[in-house]
Amino acid sequence: MNLFFASDLHGSLPATERVIAEFEKSGIETLVLVGDVLNHGPRNPVPEGYNPPAVAELLNQYADRIIAVRGNCDSEVDQMLLSFPMMTDYVWVLLPTGQRLFVTHGHLYNSAKRPPLKQGDVIVHGHTHIPVAELDGEQFIFNPGSVTFPRNGHAASYGLLENNIIKVVSFEGDTLVETSLS
Repeated sequence: MNLFFASDLHGSLPATERVIAEFEKSGIETLVLVGDVLNHGPRNPVPEGYNPPAVAELLNQYADRIIAVRGNCDSEVDQMLLSFPMMTDYVWVLLPTGQRLFVTHGHLYNSAKRPPLKQGDVIVHGHTHIPVAELDGEQFIFNPGSVTFPRNGHAASYGLLENNIIKVVSFEGDTLVETSLS
C-alpha cells in the first residue's frame, strides 16, 4: 500500500496546486490530508495565494481518493466547502503488514501524547510543520512537514509511504528524512 501525505495547506492555492501536481506525478491512489486544510489560523500570516474556496474546489476533484483529518484551524464551515469528510480528529489505516497508522493532526495527539499503540505502529501527524520519519521507542513518528509554512529552516514538503518506507520529500525532490517500517 502506497500513500501520499500532505499537511498544513492553510488555504494556499499555489501550495495545494504543487501538492496535487506531485500527487498526480507519484501515481499513488490515496492522498492523506493531515489537517489545517483551508484556514490559515490566527498564529500564521495570510499565505501566498490564500484562496480557501479555490483550494476546496481543487481538492473536491479528488474527493474519492482523499482521507482527511481535522486540524486545529479547520472548522465546520470549512467542511461545508469540501466534498470529502474531514471533521474527525483521527483515522486508523491498516497496512498489509498488520501495522497501523494513527493519522491525526497533532494538536490533540502527537509524538509526545500518543494514544495506545502497538509496537511497530505509526503515529502520523502534522501541526508542528517539521518533517519527521523515525522510530521513537516502540512506534514510528511520521510528520510530512508543511506545504505552506515550513519551520526550522526546512523546505516545503510532503510525505510518502512506498514499499514500507516512510519519507518526507521537498518540492525540489530532495528526501529530507526517511525510515523503513520493517
